[in-house]
Amino acid sequence: MADQLRPGTMGEAAADPAVTGGSPEGSRMLTHQVSGAFTPLPTFHGRAVSWTAVAIIMIGFIVGGFALVFGPTWWLFWVSAAFVAVGGLLALATNIFEDWY
Repeated sequence: MADQLRPGTMGEAAADPAVTGGSPEGSRMLTHQVSGAFTPLPTFHGRAVSWTAVAIIMIGFIVGGFALVFGPTWWLFWVSAAFVAVGGLLALATNIFEDWY
């Protein structure tokens, strides 16, 4: 019974460096997770303009793929390639790589 977790303690898990990462801070973090305290995570990553650029790129890839598979509609393929290029330029212009946390 001594090895069971009590509120605010971690039993033997606090002494195990494989569990805590070898640092006292890791054991506090694990204690926080085991104790049941809720820490909210960010619910939305990125800006709206970044998601718009990604949506433009994805739509271009999907439409271009369908244009290649379902018929010799080269004009649709090149229009979708232009959409991908515009989405890529929008992503670069708005510095999309700085959106992650």
